[in-house]
Amino acid sequence: MKRVLLTGASGFIGSHCMAPLIERGFEVHAVSTQSRQPEQPGVTWHACDLFQNEAADALVALVRPTHLLHMAWYVVPGKLITSEINFSWVAASMELIKSFARHGGERLLVSGSGYEYDWTYGYCGEKRTPAAPDTIYGACKQALHLLVESYSQSAGLSSAWGRMFFLYGPREHRQRLVSSVILSLLAGEPAKCSHGRQIRDYMHVQDVADGLVAVLDSSATGAINVSSGQATTLREIVLTIGHEVGRPELIQLGAIPARANDAHLVVGENERLLSETGWTQRYDLAAGIRQTIDWWRTQER
Repeated sequence: MKRVLLTGASGFIGSHCMAPLIERGFEVHAVSTQSRQPEQPGVTWHACDLFQNEAADALVALVRPTHLLHMAWYVVPGKLITSEINFSWVAASMELIKSFARHGGERLLVSGSGYEYDWTYGYCGEKRTPAAPDTIYGACKQALHLLVESYSQSAGLSSAWGRMFFLYGPREHRQRLVSSVILSLLAGEPAKCSHGRQIRDYMHVQDVADGLVAVLDSSATGAINVSSGQATTLREIVLTIGHEVGRPELIQLGAIPARANDAHLVVGENERLLSETGWTQRYDLAAGIRQTIDWWRTQER
């Protein structure tokens, strides 16, 4: 029996990982800091503060997972890039992984980030693009990646590192780009954006979650981009939202300044994801935006 411990299970990405885990035959043990969660067939919830090492070790000893999908991290918009909490997550993550190994764990996947790459390269490949982060968040993710790889070798664990890029979809924080534009238009208010010429790799959160679970359920090791591999301008994204909501006149491109150091192009190459896991993308941009708008409409009633 494949038994997975899923951390960050109530979060934006983690909450979308449960369905594909169940579909692949995993017994899912979901971890959240909140004690009460909605019941879901095939999922057992556990309340645990992963910063409390003894409590985390007790949970791992109780569950004895064969697999670990570690998604928990600090992700508050506008703060995660510079927060010193990132350093604490490196330490807490390593303690969790060591506990996983002590209690018979076999295979783990930890959530990484496109912020680990040197964005001056534009197209980010696992083997050819340097990992040269210029943020605290990116540096901590990269540091943990190196630690996980080294520890996995010494402990005999099979490990992979899933680097995600830019996401959107149901349950996204209201302050993120796609959600904020959708909510403005649904309220009949202007959506003020920058020029929108930035080129990014955006992917629907369910496609990202499916990709992460596909990596976990494979034998692939090391860093793997969980990305679309497609270059899309922010302008195209927000104009698609305007079209799908039916309020294109409310989109105000150039109304706010872009960040002075904003990279022009950031796209993740996804050859390893496609060739080593059999993952396929289910949402194109229009379909993904439409589904996200429909979800937000149900939340705003």
